[in-house]
Amino acid sequence: MSNFYNKVTGEGWSRRQDGVAAFTITEVAATLTVATLVIIFFSWLVKKLIIKTKPSPPPPPGPIGLPILGHLLFIKPDFLHYVTKQSQIHGPIIKLQLGRKVYIIISSPSIAKQILKDHDAIFANRDIPMAAIKGTFGGLDIVWRSNGPELHKLRKLVVSEIMSNKGLNACYEFRRREIRHMVKNIHGKIGSPINLSEQIFLTTFNVTVNMLWGGSLNGKESNLGLEFKDRFEEFLRLMVEPNVSDMFPVLRPFDLQGIESKAKKNISWFYEFFESVIEQRRKLGEGPKMADSKDFLQQLLELNQTGDVKTSLSMKEINAMLLNIISGATDTTFTTMEWAMTELLRHPDKLRRVVDELDATISGPNIVEEFHLPRLLYLEAVVKETLRIHPPAPLLMPHMSSETTVVAGYTIPKNSNIFFNVWAIQRDADFWEDPLQFEPERENYDAGVGDVVALF
Repeated sequence: MSNFYNKVTGEGWSRRQDGVAAFTITEVAATLTVATLVIIFFSWLVKKLIIKTKPSPPPPPGPIGLPILGHLLFIKPDFLHYVTKQSQIHGPIIKLQLGRKVYIIISSPSIAKQILKDHDAIFANRDIPMAAIKGTFGGLDIVWRSNGPELHKLRKLVVSEIMSNKGLNACYEFRRREIRHMVKNIHGKIGSPINLSEQIFLTTFNVTVNMLWGGSLNGKESNLGLEFKDRFEEFLRLMVEPNVSDMFPVLRPFDLQGIESKAKKNISWFYEFFESVIEQRRKLGEGPKMADSKDFLQQLLELNQTGDVKTSLSMKEINAMLLNIISGATDTTFTTMEWAMTELLRHPDKLRRVVDELDATISGPNIVEEFHLPRLLYLEAVVKETLRIHPPAPLLMPHMSSETTVVAGYTIPKNSNIFFNVWAIQRDADFWEDPLQFEPERENYDAGVGDVVALF
């Protein structure tokens, strides 16, 4: 062996001495390069094959369904209680297949946090139902518009002009006057039946439209506000009604249940109402202008006339936005107030404590002012406990996944509809002691117990 080694090395040196060593080095370098590339290629190929064959996490569990139909034949009329029961059986994240649509129901605050915070960009879109398409010009509003620059523009406009301190302070006196007017009406009917729902709705409706365009409804005009309420409730019913056009998109052109045509007819009333208000504003705008008294509608109309694509709004967008704001401000507000008063009437001891707090905070014959609110801590706890037990939107607005992703160890398919069962989460005995009991005293928010409510 040593002789062979000596012979080879000797020949190598002799070749270098003959001037051909450069050729030998080049040859070796080329060989090593090719070998390296071959190794890299096969490593990449093996890695791809391993990744490709590696099983992905399973989809969320759920009840057994049927081919094509999925779980359509098994859904109970009370969808909220049905999905709550299924979550108790299968776990905090379940999957339902309704026709071609995939529905993921979340009943865990930790999983909800993963979706709403950690993966918010993926789940920021909406799968707009056909009834809403007909009622919002194809989803041009804030509620159903998918994530993107246009949605951010509309949200920024609402936050800066209506929800800002400047916007709220601008209509403070009107809010104060309307609330006093409502209290006076209720006080004048002591001993007689009174529809508190109507009183609360008309008050919130008047305050909202005053913020938008400086108007209100009085006397016979109040019937217009009540008609708005009835028509909007009908519109909501059409949006949540199971629609085969949503579950089987191939059937959309046929409108087999007539839901789209009903929604289109119903929503036309709202836009006729808004058009009449806009026309009055335009006529008013032809007269003397007050630069410092622009309301929200005036600003929207000015954006409609601008040529800047980034900030301009179409008339369809303006109508859809007005419907969003009025319905959002009135529906959830009077629903929550109804439940709060119902719970207080069911629990006289809680009502007594609210009255005692009001008496201790407000002296003499005065009534509650907005500056009193930070001191009415028990009343605040009553509102939060009401929202816990009776959330205005028990399943929230559905989110849609823009891509397939993994959450809590399960694969969420692309274009899945995600519902958050806050009704079940906020009644979960793992987070709340005696969760079905109305106990404002439990709300120690300084200690962080209210984080579950605050998440939503």
